[in-house]
Parts: sequence; structure tokens; C-alpha cells
Amino acid sequence: MHNESFPRILLTGGEGTTSSRIAQLLNDHGYRIRRAGRSGPMPGVKQLDEHVPFDWFDDSNHDELLKDVHAVYLVAPASMHPEEVMIPFIRRALDASVKRFVLLSSASIPENGPVFGAVHHYLRQHAPEWAVLRPSYFMQNFTNAGHGHGHSLRHSGQIYTAAGEGRVGFVDAEDIAAVGFHALTDKVPYNRELIITGPESLTYDDVAEVIRSVTGLNIKHIHITPNELKERHKASGLPDSYAEYLAGMDVSIRLEGTEDQVTDTVFRVTGREPSSLEQFILLNKTWFSSDNQSLQ
Repeated sequence: MHNESFPRILLTGGEGTTSSRIAQLLNDHGYRIRRAGRSGPMPGVKQLDEHVPFDWFDDSNHDELLKDVHAVYLVAPASMHPEEVMIPFIRRALDASVKRFVLLSSASIPENGPVFGAVHHYLRQHAPEWAVLRPSYFMQNFTNAGHGHGHSLRHSGQIYTAAGEGRVGFVDAEDIAAVGFHALTDKVPYNRELIITGPESLTYDDVAEVIRSVTGLNIKHIHITPNELKERHKASGLPDSYAEYLAGMDVSIRLEGTEDQVTDTVFRVTGREPSSLEQFILLNKTWFSSDNQSLQ
């Protein structure tokens, strides 16, 4: 049962990887939530509270969905310049007396960096209460058939990257959501960025070995060029500029070690250790079951 004394929290991102998990945590703790996304609730999933249509690029209902909202979880659209629509939305929210903002960013992107950096900067300067979640790469990328890694793993048992031997502090979205829940609801606001990683920094060769050891499948990491990776991103439907940027992030992982870090954020915020990749693959072992004999 929802506690009417709790303020309403608006979650952008609809049924997205982190938004859906934060919604579940908020619902479990009695918070009133308003879920905003371009699609309705997924079939078979309990509607936790109110769901409203939302499009960053159509502001016709933005004032309405901000009514009676205390806090907002911000998930950016897939754009190189999300600040063009997000900052006007944040201004509307401030005018509507929204107090707290939590932005989903990336461990690779600092304040004033590309994509999310301008929004990060704006929140620090203007929001009375704020936090910026900067997670490393999601473990769920390996079990989501809609993601490049999940798709190629499911169909060919291969992971394609231009990251070389660069390391990444892969993190479970459940742990990101747990940190996001606290950032939205803790009495004292964080008013800072939170870099969120798993317990270890791994190469993609390491990832392939972990999946092999847990599932027994013949998983391989395929090294490709940045341009080949860009074309794979474009084939999945991403705009050219965004596809090029994502491919460039792999280059930064390889040459600059931009994702080679491990933090204690999950433990400090939630009081529990983050899941390891091996634990995550064990929990999702059945996802990797395949009739493709080439994987056996």
C-alpha cells in the first residue's frame, strides 16, 4: 500500500533498465511514483503506480506530469546533445517546486563532458538537491538481446568490441538502482556525483572467460576496429554521430583506461557489496542456453 505522506517521485525512462528497477524498490517501500516513458507498462508486469506518456522532444504534457512531484529521476534520450531538451525540462521542474533531481550519467563522462556533462553541470549549479549517478558499463548488456552484446552472444556466442585489453568495472543494474533509490529518498541529499562500479575491473576477454566457465558455452571476444564498431551501432538504429561517439568510448577504454576503476560506492550507500560478474552470470545462466551447436 502506498503511503500518502510520501512525496511523489517521477521516473523518466519508462521500462528502462534502471528506471524499472528503481520503480520496484520505490513501490516496495511505499513511495508514490509516476512512471514516464514512450511506451506503456510491459505486458505481464504489475503496474506499480501511475504511468504517463512522455517524450523528451514533445513538451506538450511536461507541466502536467510535473504536478505534485518532489523528486525526478532523469534518463537522457539517445542524443549527443540531450541538454537541449533536458535543461528546459529541469527549469520547468524547478518552477513547479521539484526539489530533488537524480541524473543517470556515465563513469566515462565527467561534469561538462560530452552528452550528459552539460546536464550534470546545470544540476550542480541550479538544483537545491541533486545527485549524478555515474555507473560503469551494465552487466545487463550481456543478457539483453536488444543490446549489441546480448544480441551477438545469443546468436553467435561472440562479443564484439574495439576496447582491446582495456578494463571495465562492469556493474549490475540492480546495484545502480539501489544507489539511485537512496539518492532519491535519503533524507539528506547527496549533492555530488556517485561513480558506481562492480567489485572488479575486467577486460572483455575476462568477460568471455567468465561466461564460458559458468555456462560451458564457447564464448569469444572478437576484436574489431572502431569503424567496424561504429557500423554495428548504426546497423542497430543509432544515429551516425552517436554511433561514432560510442565507438570512440571503446577507444578511450583501450588507450586511456577511462573505465578501469573500482569504487566502494555501492557498499557506502547501500551497506552491501556489489554483485560480481560471475554472480550475475550464475543468476542469469539460463539466458545463455542455446540450441546453436556452434556454442557447445
